[in-house]
Amino acid sequence: MISSTADAPLAFTLERQGLDLRFRFARLVAREWLAADYVRIRLEGEDLAGFGTPGHDDHIRMFFAQGPADTVEQMRAFPSREFTPLAWGANGDGTGWLDLEFAVHGEEGVAGPWAAGAPLGSLAGVGGPRGSLSISGAPDGWILAGDETAVPQIRRYAALIPDGAPATILVEVADAEHEMPIDAPVAVEYVHRGDAPASSALAARLDAITAAERPAGDVFGFVAAEQAIVKPARALLVDRWALAPDGIVVKGYWKRGEDGAHHHAPH
Repeated sequence: MISSTADAPLAFTLERQGLDLRFRFARLVAREWLAADYVRIRLEGEDLAGFGTPGHDDHIRMFFAQGPADTVEQMRAFPSREFTPLAWGANGDGTGWLDLEFAVHGEEGVAGPWAAGAPLGSLAGVGGPRGSLSISGAPDGWILAGDETAVPQIRRYAALIPDGAPATILVEVADAEHEMPIDAPVAVEYVHRGDAPASSALAARLDAITAAERPAGDVFGFVAAEQAIVKPARALLVDRWALAPDGIVVKGYWKRGEDGAHHHAPH
């Protein structure tokens, strides 16, 4: 059986949940370069104690302080961007920690330069998450695809894939120097765009996947990159693979030429 019929529900569901919005103050305490132009940072602070979400796909808004801030109103006046929280936990001293990852493209934008060069101890604000999405049940197969901005979310979904489950993971980067390590139960395929526009190489790779390559059963699909990826992603998942629209997540995480995009966008 390739897919569920109208009388047979999916083996899994995507459940969305609203969360109480909270604002937290934190400090930059560490950074680690995972690949060329790709960095992981850690925030810590008393406000991060108890931070967490019940789902598998959620977003926070990070505020990059450009000076002192004593109130939420002052912090909210600073530049901000949306991100996927990668990992979090508690320290032994009553504070909490939060890890985030950024694609850094030179001096463009606000988020990348801050993540790459802000002095340790720099102040930041964390708003949210406002909502969360969870996978309930077990997909029969998986396809995860995105550019650098989607890697934290790909990491979170990859952690849910059981050993032996059919899965494809595609990540578009500039070249081999920009490949970041990703823990997953299957090999990650890195798609190199070189000097081509963002998402173009990933779009071509998705276009090359045939209907015959679809795993049997109910497949979960996640594709996120520059806005141009939406059309080829839906052409594969909905048109050729006939996946249920309510069992996939397809997003333009950022749009070429626009500042303020979602996630660790290049701008």
